[in-house]
Amino acid sequence: MIEQILEPQNLSEAWKRVKRNKGAAGIDGMSIAEFPAFAREHWQRIAQAINEGNYRPAPVRRVFIPKPDGTERPLGIPTVLDRMIQQAIAQVLSPLFEADFSEHSYGYRPSRSAHQAVAEMESAWNEGRRHAVECDLKSFFDTVNHDRLMNALKGKVRCPKTLRLIQRYLTAGVELPDGTREATPQGVPQGGPLSPLLANIVLDPLDKELESRGHKFARYADDFIVMVKSANAAKRVLASLIRFCEGRLRLTVNRTKSRAAPLKQCAFLGYRIDNKGKLAWTDKAQHRFKQRVREITTRNRGHKVETVIDELNLYIRGWLNYYKISSTYKEVLSLSVWVRRRVRLYYWKQWKQPRTRRRHLLALGADPKKVHMATRSRKGYWRMSQNEIVRYALNNRWLEKQGVPDMRAIWIALYYPEQA
Repeated sequence: MIEQILEPQNLSEAWKRVKRNKGAAGIDGMSIAEFPAFAREHWQRIAQAINEGNYRPAPVRRVFIPKPDGTERPLGIPTVLDRMIQQAIAQVLSPLFEADFSEHSYGYRPSRSAHQAVAEMESAWNEGRRHAVECDLKSFFDTVNHDRLMNALKGKVRCPKTLRLIQRYLTAGVELPDGTREATPQGVPQGGPLSPLLANIVLDPLDKELESRGHKFARYADDFIVMVKSANAAKRVLASLIRFCEGRLRLTVNRTKSRAAPLKQCAFLGYRIDNKGKLAWTDKAQHRFKQRVREITTRNRGHKVETVIDELNLYIRGWLNYYKISSTYKEVLSLSVWVRRRVRLYYWKQWKQPRTRRRHLLALGADPKKVHMATRSRKGYWRMSQNEIVRYALNNRWLEKQGVPDMRAIWIALYYPEQA
């Protein structure tokens, strides 16, 4: 298998994927752009070390990403070299395990998506499954048992060199932001190309257990939900899941975030079931959307309006594309009005001086006799963004010409692609 991993075609495909995904530098500071020159000079030596079983991966660079609940998610950034090698390993290993993975597993698998996982909620509702179990695995990627994972790999991977290389990636350690290094006796560093496949391998026994019991469920990486027909059944399933995860898989269940509840009260991958039994985004998802738009349009950023609008466009289109299977048209209309108001606020802040505001408002067709009522006003930026004179000058059509995304039009094009 190590020869398959080191085949030029496999390595070429691995490099293309790593390059396409971009990403930050690891502990060696080497960027994606710098890697080709490094590889031309050193790859032969590195490939020989891998083939002989002497290659030692570098520790991953630990970074912390803020989570919506105020806590931080630890990520590990491997070097570009190790990302390419991991990707090459994943490309060879994936076909071996893919065929046996569960139909209910949707995370990081070919031709599968979060949308398909979320659709299971709506399907379960239509089948009369009105209760669910939300089970949260505490720090899953940091608590994976290496012995269990390696034993699972040995079931299909017969190459000692490949197994040894994977083991070394698991135990390569991390370098913290202060420069100190820590060992990794357990866990799979979240952030490397190999981690998603290893996570699916670890959790495949859970999928098989739920299938053997005949449950309707969906799993995306370490997020999963089980839909059942009664409250009592949900309580029984939750208790058995805790026993299985903590006993058989040696993973810790976060009891404060795990619960048995009516399906309408549950959330999965940012979605929920609304009062009509349809998919809708959660209140937390909408809160995160507004929070991010506020960050982009905060009035003291000092960026050019064009830069802000480009950033806003990128974020909003991505957000709507993810939530395109939700039935939330009224909410989209409301958010669209709110986004345009945020942009008007940013313009008003950028213009700053009364004479600058007057010049711009007149150029946009404002009434010369009334323009002073806006330019001389002492009201705050947020209130002025709703001012009649300002709204008339910075109207929806003008904002659209400047590139401000029309959420309603984007949503319709996504929801009804055949009419777009």
